[in-house]
Amino acid sequence: MTAAGYPGVSYLRLLLMTLPQIAIAATAFLALTVDLATLRKASLRTRWRVGTLIACAGCAGAILLLFLYPQYGSFGDGMLIANPLTRVVQTALLVLAAFTALLSFDAVFTSHIGEYLAVILFATTGMMFLVASQNFLLIFISLELLSLSLYILAAFNKSSRQSAEGALKYFLFGGMSAAFLLFGISLLYGLTGSINLVEINRAIQGRPLTPMLAVALVMTVTGFGFKVAAVPFHLWAPDAYQGAPTPSGAFIASSSKVASFFVFAQVMLVGLAAGQGSGAWHNSKAGWAPVIVAVAALSMILGNLAAIVQTSVRRLLAYSAVGHAGYMLLGILAQSAWGVRALIYYVITYALAAIGAFGVLAALEAGDNVGVDEIPDLAGLSRRAPVLSFCMLIFFLSLAGIPPLAGFFGKFYLFSAALAGENSGPLWLVVLAIAMSAISLYYYLRVVKQIYVGEPAAAAPPMKISRTVTATLCVIALLVVVLGCAPNLLVGWIGSAMHLP
Repeated sequence: MTAAGYPGVSYLRLLLMTLPQIAIAATAFLALTVDLATLRKASLRTRWRVGTLIACAGCAGAILLLFLYPQYGSFGDGMLIANPLTRVVQTALLVLAAFTALLSFDAVFTSHIGEYLAVILFATTGMMFLVASQNFLLIFISLELLSLSLYILAAFNKSSRQSAEGALKYFLFGGMSAAFLLFGISLLYGLTGSINLVEINRAIQGRPLTPMLAVALVMTVTGFGFKVAAVPFHLWAPDAYQGAPTPSGAFIASSSKVASFFVFAQVMLVGLAAGQGSGAWHNSKAGWAPVIVAVAALSMILGNLAAIVQTSVRRLLAYSAVGHAGYMLLGILAQSAWGVRALIYYVITYALAAIGAFGVLAALEAGDNVGVDEIPDLAGLSRRAPVLSFCMLIFFLSLAGIPPLAGFFGKFYLFSAALAGENSGPLWLVVLAIAMSAISLYYYLRVVKQIYVGEPAAAAPPMKISRTVTATLCVIALLVVVLGCAPNLLVGWIGSAMHLP
């Protein structure tokens, strides 16, 4: 039996290639059905336990399918690509989804637990398809499935005006980004007659940069710039990070970053490599590289400088994410396999630290605790919750790039890749990135200082932290330490998937 329109392609092989995504979608429906049909009258704690167990079991099952039944190949004009590298990224996405479910344990922002977990799993399904495609049609459909899920997650706290406001801004900017991206795709299709990334690159190879192609490149970069929250397309991020329920913010800051940057790199380096131009200071050449150089520089500067003046921890993390987006763009500017390897390592380790930082905030607002948002609210936390405080210390120092944590080696690999290879990035941009990393240490240490040096309020209530959430945060912190002390565990895995020495 062959797939209609694609002679020689087996339906069975297509089914096997998509088994992990099918497993996650089925898990979403199972979590929703069990919660609505059998647990509606049970306590919230019981419903969270069962729902989280189902979600984590589904993620674990999908990872097993990726490893036990690997199906490599392509289907339908690049519509679906399965190779060792997509397996690495999909595994990271599944692990982050499981962490998000576990960090939601004991959350009090909603009683619609089945729906919440289902939306997280649907978003993960969209991301798994997104990173496994080199065809603009499936890329756009997957992006929309992911985006719609994230808008819902951002607005899930129906009793919060901030949640509604943040979700509305996220939705409006997301809709605008989709329009830009779709316009860019339509122009590329009109110029090349294809929506396959490889065919598009082949068609524009050797062509002069016509005004139509230049507009297409700028529109495409703009569309993805919104998704990764790079300047000047970042305006939704602070409100969405601050207003969204904390576990939702963790998911937006981690999993969506991994998927968005991976597909951004795919589009730029596979589909539009022939139109890259050059962003070198004295050898500038028209293309998408000068645009990304400008976006990266602005993201580093504005993200880090704006984070300095924030008093909200969530807004600080949002502007920090903007700065990190600028660093990550260096991996794309490297235009090499080494740059892609460094980018994937960086974005995965960043996602672990970001989800951990949001997880600490989620733990502080779960159960009977009073939630925190302002930096002074964390004063003296080390005396009230020493384990959470130590985890937050690890996450923030990793985000700052302090050795021997994973964030340090992420920046080392990324900056090294940006300076090496045939298409090395501008030296001044790497120097700027190093300078902005030094500045970022200040605002991360502000939070750490409040945790360890600040005095808690006299009437501060005792902390009641879920053991499940505490254990999850300890595991995430351990991963950040292990991937810093032994970075080759992940770098080597990514390198072998890319057939790099």
